[in-house]
This record gives sequence, C-alpha cells and structure tokens, in this order.
Amino acid sequence: MKVAALGMPRLGLASFRRRLLFRGAFLLLALATIALAVALLTGEKERSYDTYRRNFGKTLAEVVAKLRHPAGQLALLNPALRDAAATPLRPLLLPFGAIDFDDPNKARQAVETAGCSVQYPDGSSLCVAVGNNPYAGGFIYLVGSFFSGPLVTRDAASSALEEWHRARVTLRMRGETTRWVAPFEAQAASSAGVRGRLTGFIDPGATLPAGTRPVRDFRGWLWQDGDCADTASAPACIQRSFFSIRLPVEVFREALFQKPRPVWPPPDLGQIEVQFEMLAPGSRAPLFDSNAPGATVPLSLNDIALTLAPGETLQIAKAGANMPVLLSLKGVEEALEVSAPWLDRLVRRLPVEQAAPHANPGANPGTVAGTVAGAASAIETTAIVRTAVGDYAVTLRGNWRSVDRALSVVATRVSWFVAAMLGAIVIAWALIEIGLIRRITVLTQRAAAISYNVQDTQTGGGIGAMGLADLRGRDELGILAGSLEDLLQRVKDDVQREQIRARQERDMWHAVGHEIMSPLQSLMVLHPGEGDLSHRYVQRMQQAVRVLYGTASPSEALEAAALSVSPLDLDGFLHNVAANAHFAGINGVVYQRAATPVLVRADEFPLEDAVTHILSNAARFRTPGSPIVLSLAHDDTTASAMIHNTGAAIDPARLESIFEYGETALADGAAGAADSTGNIGAHRGQGLFVAKTYMAKMGGTVRAQNSANGVTFILTFQRTS
Repeated sequence: MKVAALGMPRLGLASFRRRLLFRGAFLLLALATIALAVALLTGEKERSYDTYRRNFGKTLAEVVAKLRHPAGQLALLNPALRDAAATPLRPLLLPFGAIDFDDPNKARQAVETAGCSVQYPDGSSLCVAVGNNPYAGGFIYLVGSFFSGPLVTRDAASSALEEWHRARVTLRMRGETTRWVAPFEAQAASSAGVRGRLTGFIDPGATLPAGTRPVRDFRGWLWQDGDCADTASAPACIQRSFFSIRLPVEVFREALFQKPRPVWPPPDLGQIEVQFEMLAPGSRAPLFDSNAPGATVPLSLNDIALTLAPGETLQIAKAGANMPVLLSLKGVEEALEVSAPWLDRLVRRLPVEQAAPHANPGANPGTVAGTVAGAASAIETTAIVRTAVGDYAVTLRGNWRSVDRALSVVATRVSWFVAAMLGAIVIAWALIEIGLIRRITVLTQRAAAISYNVQDTQTGGGIGAMGLADLRGRDELGILAGSLEDLLQRVKDDVQREQIRARQERDMWHAVGHEIMSPLQSLMVLHPGEGDLSHRYVQRMQQAVRVLYGTASPSEALEAAALSVSPLDLDGFLHNVAANAHFAGINGVVYQRAATPVLVRADEFPLEDAVTHILSNAARFRTPGSPIVLSLAHDDTTASAMIHNTGAAIDPARLESIFEYGETALADGAAGAADSTGNIGAHRGQGLFVAKTYMAKMGGTVRAQNSANGVTFILTFQRTS
C-alpha cells in the first residue's frame, strides 16, 4: 500500500522525537566509544612519554657509569676498537699508567678490570696494551693465559730451543718487524703450581748460540696452576698457565727525550701489530696463537650502543673549546609492526605535557643539562666523563617520534577491537532500525494518514484504500498493527453502511418527490388564482419538493438550496403569517402591526417556512391556551422579528445545539415527553435546522433565549432601502 498516494498530513517534529532519541542514543554510544579510545590513547601517550623521560635519564646514567668504569674508559680511549678486527692484535690504550706485571694477581686484576683481553674459543685470553702515561716507559704489555700440559723448563746445558716450552712474540710497527723468543725458566715449584721467568732473546732461530745474552728490558713471568683445569683430561692433566710480559719499544722510549713533548698515545698505535705464540717442546705448531680465528674483541662502544633505545643518538666529544665529535652512536632500530598511517598522525596530534628529562643521578653537580627541544620532536641531555687523558662530553639525544611510533603500533592492534565495538553498535542499530524503527515509522505514517483522511471531507473514498494487514505479526508492533487494522475495518464497514444508508435515503427522496409533484400540479390547476389562499401553500409545497427532489439528504438539500433574496416588508409579512397561522394548525398567534413598512433582504417563501417551523415548535411547548406573540423591532441597519411563547425554559446548554440537524427543541427536563399535541418523539429535529439554514442564506441570524416566563426566538435581518 502506498501512503503517498493518499492525503498525508505534515508531521511535526514531535512525531520524530522517539526516532531522533533512538538514533541519537546510538550515535552518542558510538561517539563515546571513540572518545573512550582517544582518551585511553591520550593517557597511554602521557604514561609513555613520562616513562621515556625517566628511562632517558637512566639511559644516560647507565652509559656514563659504563664509561667511567675502566672497561668503559678502555672503549672510550680506543674508539677505533669498535671497527677493528679481533686479530691481529693491536695495542690498546689502558685507562691507567702501567701494569704491575711482576705480580700475577695485580696483573690479572688490571686486565680483568680494564676488560682489555681478547677471548679465544678454547678459553685462552690475551691483552695487548700500553699505559696512558708516556713517562711510565715505552713498553707494550702482554698479559694472558693458555692451556697446556706440564711446562718443560730450560736446561742450561742444552742450546736447542725446541726442547723447551717457549714464547715467541712478534712486533710489527712502522715498517719494521721485531721477534723475541722467551724460553721458560722455572724458579719454584709447589703443590700450588710452577712459577718461572720468560727470558727474552732476539729470535736466534732453532738454536740458542753460546754466549747469547738476553734482552735486558724484556721482562716476562709465567705461572702454571697446580690443579688440572679439566678432570676429564686426566691423566694428561691440562693446566691453565698465566703469563705477563713487558716488551721494550725503543721508538717509544726515544720519543721521551725529543722535543716537542711527545704525543700520547702515538697516532699510529692502531697500526702496530703484535703476535704472541706459545710453543711446546719438539713441536713447531704453537699451543696458543694470538692470531687464531674465532677471537672476540673486548668491550667496545658498539656494545654501549646496545644500551640505547631506538631513535636515540649518543655523541662523544673531547671536552674543549671546539668540542670535536669523536664518534656518534645510534640505538638499534627494532623491527616494529606496521602501523596505520592515520593512527600515526592521530598519535602525533594528541596533546601531551612536555617536560625535561630526569637528571642523571650519577653525574657531578653541574654536569647534566636536560632540555626539551622543539615542539614535540627532540629531547637532549649531556654529562661529562673525566679520564686520565682528558674530559669527554657525552650527549644523549632522543626523539619523541620513536615513542609515538611504538604507541601507534599498539594502537593499530587495539584499533581492531574498537572497530569491532563500533561494528557491533552499527549492526545493533541496523537490526533495530530495520526490525523496529522502520515498522514504527510506517505504522506512524499510515496511522497519521488514516486520521487525516477520516477527518478530511475532500478525500472521498480514500480511507477504503488504506490497510495495515502487511504490518501484522506476533510481536508487539504486529499485535498493535493488527488491532488498528481491526479498528480500521470497523470504520470501513461503518462508512460503507453510511454510504448505503445515504443512497437509500436519496432514493427515498427521489421517490417521494416524484410521487408528490404530480398531485401538486393538479392542485395548482384547481387553485390557479393569485388571491386563492390555497394557491400560496401549494407554491410553498412545490418549492420544498424542488429543493429536496434528487438530493442525497434533507440537510444537504437545504444547504445546497439557492434563494432569491429581494426587499420584503417584514411588517406586512408578519401580519400575513399571524392571519394565516390557523390554516397551518397554529392557533393563538398575535401580532401588532407597525406604523410604517420595514423593508429587509429576504426570500418570502423560505422565510415563511422558517417562521412556520419556529411557530410549530412554540405551539408544541407553550402553556396550553397561551398565545404566541409576534413582535418587530428595528434600527437603521437591522430589523428583528421576535416569536415568544409562554412555557418551560430550554436548557441553557442546548440553546445553540437545538438548531443542529436531528436535534429537537425539547424543554428543560422534557426529553422524551409528549408535546402539546400529545405526540411523543414524532419530530425529527429538522424544523429549527431549516430556519437557521434559510436565515443564513438570506444574510440573517436566528437564536433562542430564555425569558422570565418562556422562550423567545429572535430572527435578525439586514435592512434595505
């Protein structure tokens, strides 16, 4: 059914209020979900920024602590170590002046503290280094350990070097190569182990010539543990041996006596190569070779870079006027998950409070500065590390974008849950919209159309095309639609019955009119004269029949009747009515004529019908034997005819409704009572309706009012000249 094809009222905003409320509730729910997600993301960004600020200061403190440790200072003093190969070995600049190589405990503690040892797969180690003070002597220190069986000491009677355990050290620097061979000479043995010297000779070949003197400044010691390093190696009993050697470097020593003051460390320290080999008796293959593959370099600045977070940069500069940057390290970038570009932009735009990073608790007062650079991009802090060879400024720079990037990755994962919630809200809205609201809308439109078409007299039979059967169902709306459909069907049935009754009444009036017109024509022939009193009443009857003939109902006929209004002497008219009233069965009508004619706009025959109907009502309800008094009053513009009868008053609430079609002018409390003629309920309530309709068509009015002793009907006319 198409409601748009019928008359449709214009619905106001109130008819949409429930739908707007429902849709607004779902819209607010969706907006609240998005707002909650944004609020949580903003809070998470605040916490992430605060955490990053705290960790930023801790990162610098950790880096500074590492650099202040001897191992860190070793990496700081040897920046080339981060890019150098493990072998061949090159001397490292120690964070202290020299190594006490004569004491095994001190020597071991020094290399372990400095962390300068290169580690080998078999557990051996070797540290090759120089002191940070040129005036401690121009020496290169070799401190390490290896594994072997019991050491064979040098026999003074034998000159064959291959019969003893011996160390071979090769130094390559500035285009020259120097090689020392140092046989082991035991000095003491106990259950704790063996202790002896490594006496250095310039490499003589396979045999030590007689009378060869050792190198005076070559000093070396070798200690072998008494216990086996590995119980599984018994009965061979592999033992750990620890050695400490000081190599004399004449080039370094000669530079002490030259001017200007020697530069330390030497600029070519990274080009010096040192090789250490430990040879067993009867074998040319070394027990330990410092150039063996698989060696691991000591701690370097590359390891410090692992401390940095992604997006952070560490710069180390020599403290001074120009602050030259020695090296720059970047945090290792992690392989983050892919994030949505729009979430990246959203996270960057979220407001967050900016603050300086926390101060480094391990720095000296005045050595740490924290600032926030830019609107929301960079953060920077600096600390000073003091070493024996000078001060270093360590600057840590961070980037908030790395925090935003990590947060956007998390937000991308969580966004699927937010999208799922919004999707559930949309699905719930769609289900309710289609299954409930849409049906309510259709029901509202059709109910409004039904109400409008029932009340609108111009829609004709449009109500018959309406229906709600398609909205029936077993749910609440279906039951409501079914009830309205049943009520609508009752209305349709009533309308149909009313139409049938109207057709029947019209047919009846057709038949009555047709049957009356023929006798009236005969009466007109019998009373043709104008002076014949019967002629006047026959004309009135013919006019009434013409009005009613062929009309659907009396009320419609009277309302559709056309009157011929012309000047009429109201005084003469009332005189004739009073004189001829007895012919209509109304006795006792009294009228006192006026001195002059009173002309009004009226149609004589319809006016006589109207007055006769009022007189009939007055006669029915007057006190028996009392007269009905006609009177006339007029002014310059209007004239009024009053019809007064003595009797019971009319209920004031019905003074206007008695002129409606189907209403009878019963006296107050006399409903259903007999009138003065003795008829009970013999009148259809049509007379006063006819009087009011005719008076309106003549431009006049009629009304009733209660007086002291009865009822007065007042007919008011427009005067004419």
